[in-house]
Amino acid sequence: MEPRHKTPGGEELPPIPAKRYFTIGEVSELCGVKPHVLRYWEQEFNQLKPVKRRGNRRYYQHHEVLLVRRIRELLYNQGFTISGARNRLDEGGAVEVAAVNLPESGQMPGGLRGELQSIVDMLQL
Repeated sequence: MEPRHKTPGGEELPPIPAKRYFTIGEVSELCGVKPHVLRYWEQEFNQLKPVKRRGNRRYYQHHEVLLVRRIRELLYNQGFTISGARNRLDEGGAVEVAAVNLPESGQMPGGLRGELQSIVDMLQL
């Protein structure tokens, strides 16, 4: 599960769908940032490089959407300047990935194995 992100007004941002590419309009909605701001950030943050296709249309990948959310958090929530945010991203890597506690390979959480087995049994009927 992805961590919840909040806009400067305090409302939560929507979860990022499992897609390969996102248009600038979709990224704008997912990150709470207007398209012209995204275009400006592309000039200011060299880590943000969406793929350009068909008539110079921008297509962002999942990691770039996470990066936009991180940039927005630094600028709007933590009060960094553009150069300060740029330096912070250069220091700490492009995107900080939250640690996820995964069970050791081959192990499943208690009820999950039984639930999956009951589904398999139902399908075999």
